[in-house]
Amino acid sequence: MPLPQRIIVTRFSAMGDVAMVASVLKEFCQQYPTVEIIMVSRQFFAPFFEGIKNVRFHSFEPKTIHKGFFGLVRLKKELAEYGADAVADLHYNLRSRVLAVLFSLAGMRVRQLDKGRAEKKALTRKEHKVKHQLKLTVERYADVFRALGFHVELSHKLALNLQDVPKVAFSMFGNFDRKKIGIAPFAQHRYKILSQVKMEQIMDYLTHHGYDVLLFGGGKEEFQIAQNWTERFPNTYNTIGKFTLREELDIISNLDLMISMDSSGLHMASLMGVRCLSLWGATHPYAGFTGYGQQAEDCIQVEHPNRPSSVYGNKPCDCDGTEAIDLITPEMVIEKITAIR
Repeated sequence: MPLPQRIIVTRFSAMGDVAMVASVLKEFCQQYPTVEIIMVSRQFFAPFFEGIKNVRFHSFEPKTIHKGFFGLVRLKKELAEYGADAVADLHYNLRSRVLAVLFSLAGMRVRQLDKGRAEKKALTRKEHKVKHQLKLTVERYADVFRALGFHVELSHKLALNLQDVPKVAFSMFGNFDRKKIGIAPFAQHRYKILSQVKMEQIMDYLTHHGYDVLLFGGGKEEFQIAQNWTERFPNTYNTIGKFTLREELDIISNLDLMISMDSSGLHMASLMGVRCLSLWGATHPYAGFTGYGQQAEDCIQVEHPNRPSSVYGNKPCDCDGTEAIDLITPEMVIEKITAIR
């Protein structure tokens, strides 16, 4: 059977997962430059795919025109206009599976993501955990293309995608003598977040030892926390809510280093080819969500038999009376940063 030449790729959320898809598509399109990709995701994530050759972005609008079953029927009709010959479902949630069925009934070749749920359940269960490195999520994504007949080989190497600093961010890069460190201190689930007190100790050290700190990621509540930090610590800048996603990616590409929880900041840094120190508590790199091209030694964590409690960090992880993320000390992070310098 001939290889597909135009593939509909679906991954609707979450932010970090979509960024990982972009990292995979970069390499896929380099290896198969004649294959066209129709990337289907939320409009907000479109900047992740800008500049990737042969990727066309199609917006998924789940709250309006693509809401419910009939919305998915409409989305299928829209996508059918591209004349694709295969579907790669990189999400495998209810919506993407319904869409895949609609295309399959129309005679389209469809391949879908294997999330490895049984392995992840064994890794995160309370007792008798089976702790070992599971297949990386990016390799699971690549497996879907392999199932379509492509011999995809991922390099797992960071490739700096340096962009011009946006004019609106010039003030953050005015001092050329100070290294720029990004910090993404927040996450969707609190069990993945280092305490504010500990983060403040890290920031206090950095801003008084030759670093400029740029804060990323969050909503209104996180904006206010970050804003308070800019008032307390010198050489600290709050980017939250001030830039478009495209501008954030361009800013990140100019960082010397990123520090992030197990969250989207890690995967955005990876997409731009920037080294990232990631902090892990209730979750674990074994689940396969490490940043693309990042090194295992840059995952800061304290091993404990109770870790991990979940894949997504939505459950507490009690480690002898201490939440797993609280096992990490500011000194561990600072020591790693100074070793890099």
